[in-house]
Amino acid sequence: MRDEQTIVVLEGDQTGQELLEEALRVLAPDVVGIELELVRFDLSLDSRRVTSNGVVYEAAAAIRRHGLGLKAATVTPETRGDVGSPNRILREEIGGRVIVRTGRRIPGVAPLGGVHAPISIVRMAVGDAYGAQEWREGRGEDEVAFRTERIERRICHAVSEFAFRQAERTGAKVFGGPKYTVSPIYEGMLKEEMDAAAGRHPAVAYEPQLIDATFALLLSSTGEPLVIPALNRDGDILSDLVLPLFGSIAGSESLLVAFEEDFEPAAIMAEAAHGTAPSLEGKNVANPMAMILAGAALLSHGGESGQRAGRAVREACLEAVAQGCRTPDLGGDLGTSEFTDEVIARTRSKLEVWATL
Repeated sequence: MRDEQTIVVLEGDQTGQELLEEALRVLAPDVVGIELELVRFDLSLDSRRVTSNGVVYEAAAAIRRHGLGLKAATVTPETRGDVGSPNRILREEIGGRVIVRTGRRIPGVAPLGGVHAPISIVRMAVGDAYGAQEWREGRGEDEVAFRTERIERRICHAVSEFAFRQAERTGAKVFGGPKYTVSPIYEGMLKEEMDAAAGRHPAVAYEPQLIDATFALLLSSTGEPLVIPALNRDGDILSDLVLPLFGSIAGSESLLVAFEEDFEPAAIMAEAAHGTAPSLEGKNVANPMAMILAGAALLSHGGESGQRAGRAVREACLEAVAQGCRTPDLGGDLGTSEFTDEVIARTRSKLEVWATL
């Protein structure tokens, strides 16, 4: 990473912006013990419209320059011809190749089935069904719809290599894969790169499965940690299944990763896995944990002091929940800001204790 003391902050909409501000409270120097420079960009819907998405391109350039970005949830308008989603622009402009979302247990929240150990979905950040060319021909009952999709070997390589490195770090098994039997040319490209990565990482357990079998087997998981490489849309759908398996998506951050030539991260943009939750705006009841964990993930990529601070924040979040400090979505009665206060107090305490050891 190029600039370990600067985080590019991408402001958003509705509850997304409120939770971003809570996460920034945790990143304050008097909490994490690190002087961070915050470079802020307004990616609210109004700002994107006024600038015709110019602010999104500026924000992406800043993340490429500094290496770290923290993004609030944003509204994507449904009207054709409007500014659309900033996420697609950010992924392309940052050079993101991989999106990582990890489902993990939240203390006191019962997971579904036998799911206990973390499950990471490592999916393509660009290409596949998203951005595909679409058109229709004919009329009436004879009308036919077409779509032209594409994936690139360099993206398949990045997804596979990152998945195996993630599994190596966490003691997990690389599991699942695309429907390569039905689509040996298109989806088979990802399977080829998965097999090649398995050859480079022989110590990592590897169990390739077709995507439909992957879904079925997840529901009967024995509880071992898994890393699942996936095509863009398969991974999007898998994430929507896996995160709720842990009883709540509150404990899951989402990471967009761009790489150097050696597959070390060149830039990382972190955000919560949830949306803007307009019905909760202004009520001080939304759970800020996913946004706080997104901030902690960025700290963990900032050298030894950052890794220590990131660990302290993560442990503070989960310990607070384990000891009954919960927002209403997890069965508690703490407000958004009160939960953040708990995390801040616990983070400070941890770092003070660790400093004496």
